[in-house]
Amino acid sequence: MALMHSTMVPIGTPAVSFNLPGVDGKMYSLDSFSEKNVLVVIFMCNHCPYVKEVLQRLIDLQAESKGLGVQFVGINSNDAEKYPDDSFESMKKIAKEKGLNFPYLFDATQETAKAYDAVCTPDIYAYGSERKLLYRGRIDDNWEHEEKVTQRNLKEAIDLIIAGKELPSDQIPSMGCSIKWKGN
Repeated sequence: MALMHSTMVPIGTPAVSFNLPGVDGKMYSLDSFSEKNVLVVIFMCNHCPYVKEVLQRLIDLQAESKGLGVQFVGINSNDAEKYPDDSFESMKKIAKEKGLNFPYLFDATQETAKAYDAVCTPDIYAYGSERKLLYRGRIDDNWEHEEKVTQRNLKEAIDLIIAGKELPSDQIPSMGCSIKWKGN
C-alpha cells in the first residue's frame, strides 16, 4: 500500500468530461449532473483501507447534502486485472452491501483519472455550478478514527460553495492508496 497525497490541481480548473458506466447499469457523463449546484468527484476503489474507513462518511455526507443540490460521484480507475477486488462486478457488490447513495463509475481505460490528475484513493474534487474546481482536499482530519474528527473539511467546503462564499485557498491534500495504474 503506497501512501500518496493528492496533486492539488489548481483552483478554477474546469471539470473534465467523461462517459463512464455505473454499477446501476446506466452511463454517466458530466452532463448527467448538470442540474446540480455542487458536484463532488471522488476517485475511489473497493480494496483501499483509506476508502474503506471513510466510505460511510461519504455516504452520510451525500445523504445530508443531497437536498441542497449536491451530487457525489465515485469513480474507480484501478487496474482490475491486477486488483480483482476492484473489478466492475466487485464494485456492484460493494455498492449494494454498503448502500451507496451516489453513482459509482468504472474508468476501465484510466483516461478519466489521468485527465483529472488523480493519484490516490480517495482523491476528491468539488465543483460549483459552473464546474470550476473550488475544493480539492481531504474529507476530514482523521481518516482512521471518525470519533476523533475535529474538522470536516469536505462538508465545510460544500457549505461554503452552497452559500456562494469564497473557500480558503489553504486546502489540505487528501491521502490514500495510489491508483493502481496499468502497466506498472
